[in-house]
Formats: sequence, structure tokens, C-alpha cells
Amino acid sequence: MSYVQPTDLVDRLTAAGASKVTYSAGVTVLRAFMAGAILTLGAAFAVTVSTQTGEPLLGALLFPVGFILLYLMGYDLLTGVFTLMPIALIARKPGVTVRSMLRVWGLVFLGNFLGAFMVAVLMAIYFTYGFSTEPSPVGLAISEIGHGRTVGYADHGAAGMLTLFIRAVLCNWMVSTGVVGAFMTDNLLGKIACMWMPVMLFFYMGFEHSIVNMFLFPSGLLLGAEFTIMDYLIWNEIPTVIGNLVGGLVFVGLPLYYAHRRKSPAAATGTATAPTTATGTAAEATPVPALDPTGTPAAPSADGPTEAPELVGAPR
Repeated sequence: MSYVQPTDLVDRLTAAGASKVTYSAGVTVLRAFMAGAILTLGAAFAVTVSTQTGEPLLGALLFPVGFILLYLMGYDLLTGVFTLMPIALIARKPGVTVRSMLRVWGLVFLGNFLGAFMVAVLMAIYFTYGFSTEPSPVGLAISEIGHGRTVGYADHGAAGMLTLFIRAVLCNWMVSTGVVGAFMTDNLLGKIACMWMPVMLFFYMGFEHSIVNMFLFPSGLLLGAEFTIMDYLIWNEIPTVIGNLVGGLVFVGLPLYYAHRRKSPAAATGTATAPTTATGTAAEATPVPALDPTGTPAAPSADGPTEAPELVGAPR
């Protein structure tokens, strides 16, 4: 199983963050739409398993299915983009500016919401036979989640808001660790394992994920839960988005970048970095073999992989 050394990992992460500015608005929204839809289908699956078996741990074990699939297919979640793009900005990748980063964040948010909302409508129809009957037990469970995670926080006032924010921070600490996990190896099973572990933890612990909530709370409203759209926005979605940004950036992106960024163009392994492209794509981090004293390309170092970032199979 291949393992990507931390310095090479940071190269891959910054290249992946930079590549997101190269997509058109339509493609960015499409990638985000599919990510939101697949992730929230996984959430519906996990809630169904937890409700029908009475075993929340089993639901948490299975929830990462959606997360893993969407990243293997190269789609984008806002929580992952929150982590990748700021470090590409700090690394001064071509084309990455504060304006372009905010543009991508906005488009990904929109696409994630549209995908999650579509699944919310489809699952509400599924849980109620086209709104002709009362919600099924799983539908009722989703309604209760929406009520408890809005009104439940509001009942505690400022302490509830603080708890909501901290749960959102902890969530994207784990989720963004899963995103980074997709870049840690070039082996398919290795990618799955690295993504699965932290995402399972976040779901079982009940942390707050802004995109999963884009499904749970509209579903709750469609299924008759007793909270309002303003309850959802003020007492969940807005603080969750902010907390997710803080968690992914402060506890994942920045520590990795400052701990392992390259200090010079020549890597410690005896490789040099290829010239950057005008588009800021993943090719920026492609290693070029160094020459030994005789002018012959040196053998790759055993400390890290020789694969180019575009081969990692993770979203860019």
C-alpha cells in the first residue's frame, strides 16, 4: 500500500485547492450538486439503519459510504473546500485570490444545498407515500432530529449556540481529516480506510455538518417537524457553516501546511518541483527527477511516492 509523505501530501492538497478556481461556474455547481446529493443519500441510509435496528453505531459505521463515493468520483463538499482553498491561497498558487476563493465557496454552497434539498424532497415523498400518509418511523426520526437540533439549542440560549458552534468545529476537524485521507495513499482500499475512520466518528458523536443538515432540516420541515425556517438558519445552518470553516482550517489545513510545507523548490528527497502552469492545476506539484552528479536521473526516493497529484483519484 503506497503512502504519501507529509511534505508531498501538502503539495497535493495545495494543488487540489488551486485547481478549483479553474472550473466554470456551471461545472462547480454540478460537482457540488452531486456531492450534496450523494452525501445526503448516505445520511438517509444511516438514519434508516439506526432507526430500524436500534443501533446508532451501525448507522455510523455505514454513513461514510456516501462520503467515500462522492470523493472517489471527484465531487466537492463545502467542508472540504473550506480546508483546501485557504492553504492554496497561502501557498500563492496561481489564480487563487480571496475573491476567487469566496466565489468558489459560494458556488459550492449553492450546489451542495440544491443536491441535498433534492434528496430531502425525494425522501419525504418516499417516507409518506407521496405525502398521502403519516411519515414512516424513519421519517419521524428525521423530524425529531430537526426539532432537537434547532429548538433544542435555542432552549439553552447562548450556551446552546456555543455548543452548536463547537460541534460544528469538531465535525469538520474530522470530516476534513477524511478529505485529506483521500490524498494520503494511491491505493483504493487505503483511500477508503483513511476516509472512513474520521467520518464514522463525526456521525456517531452527533457533530454538526452543514451539508448533512441541508438534508435533515428541510426533510424535517417537509415531514411536519415543529420548527421554522428561521430556527433552522439561526439555530443551526449559519453557525454550523462558520464552525465547519473554523474546524477544517484551524485544525486540519493550517497545521498540515505550516508543519510540512516545502522550504525550497528542491525537495529533501532529491526532486525538484516542475514549473507551475498558468491555470494553477494539479500539475504544479508534479515531481521532476533530480540529476545525480553524472547527469543521470536519480532513482526515486523511498521516502515518498513518485505519482503525480493528478493520479491520486481524489477531488481537485
